[in-house]
Amino acid sequence: MLIGLLGKTNVGKSTFFNAATMLNAEIADHPFTTIEPNIGVAYVRVDCVCKESGVKDSPRRSICIDGKRFIPVKMIDVAGLVPDAHKGRGLGNKFLDDARQADVLIHVVDASGSTDSEGRRCEPSSNDPLKDIEFVELEFDLWLASIIARDWARSAKEAEHKGIKMEHILASRLSGLAIEEHLIADTLNAIKGKRFSEWDDNDLLRFARALRINAKPIVIAANKADIHTSRANIERIKATGRIVVPCIAEAELLLRRAASKGLIEYIPGDGRFKVNDESSLSIEQRRALEKVRALMEEYGNTGVQQAINAAVLDALHMITVYPVENEHNLTDKDGNVLPDAFLLKHGSTPRDLAMSVHSDLAKNFLYAIDARSKQRLGADYRLRDRDIIKIVSASR
Repeated sequence: MLIGLLGKTNVGKSTFFNAATMLNAEIADHPFTTIEPNIGVAYVRVDCVCKESGVKDSPRRSICIDGKRFIPVKMIDVAGLVPDAHKGRGLGNKFLDDARQADVLIHVVDASGSTDSEGRRCEPSSNDPLKDIEFVELEFDLWLASIIARDWARSAKEAEHKGIKMEHILASRLSGLAIEEHLIADTLNAIKGKRFSEWDDNDLLRFARALRINAKPIVIAANKADIHTSRANIERIKATGRIVVPCIAEAELLLRRAASKGLIEYIPGDGRFKVNDESSLSIEQRRALEKVRALMEEYGNTGVQQAINAAVLDALHMITVYPVENEHNLTDKDGNVLPDAFLLKHGSTPRDLAMSVHSDLAKNFLYAIDARSKQRLGADYRLRDRDIIKIVSASR
């Protein structure tokens, strides 16, 4: 899974990225062998089943802190956008190539309106953050529409006269965007009102927009939420129906750095932190932490972890499933307790889980066992969030 992080200059995108990926050093068995300079590892936070099960877990590729499981996902720092990026202007091609790879996008915006369209500092509320959001979405939609429009007349003829499904044609054309055929079919069915041969540029753009919403959802990280002009803007953005998470990325980065130095106890996503030794702090550090404490009391949290969770759990509708090899002790063959936590799409089956673990396990799948009830589950069982599952395969 890949989260794309985008945003113009001076909105706090780099701060968000740095804060989101700071847990990297704390995991020994790194889940990804090669991390490029603009790609890091962020984590989805979920309540681990270890406390419910009364066991002390020993994760291999994730982290568990006081019953909070942090599951690794890749995060790519997407290049910035300029007008007409869909035509290749500026870093447009780089942006769109990065965004193409992502399963979901987090758009960091300056909710206070204190950066103009070029990313220059300006008075709070001088810029409208909603226009920044609409600009990025339009550029993405125009780019996607340009791909769909290529040889559209021939595609429409094949669909209408040769009986070839349009979703199959488009799935092949959009294969580089990792958009599944069923999403294309669902989008076509939702908006189709006339023959494909009658579609004009507006119809193609309308389809591209609907497909982008379904296949490349965007979560808005409304950053600089602590500035007084942000609150009204955040409410305006929420009123549009978008997924919006108020954020204070600078505060989150400060907390994670302080925690990494042992100055405080802080679990990312929490609404509070604890200073380990007041006497070890400088006056500047005390003031900075007190300011962050006041902000967290007002806003509940910094929003960075919440934005990551919203992208994966809300926008992508993922669930967490824990595979084990011993359904009684909840261990793998080496005795590790609840060693793995997999993020799977809502509606996934035990066979999908087996494929996530190893292709041979899925190929030779026989059945699964619910570790809680010890009940046998068939290949068509729909997994639920927090399921603990043993896969039984002929290869074992």
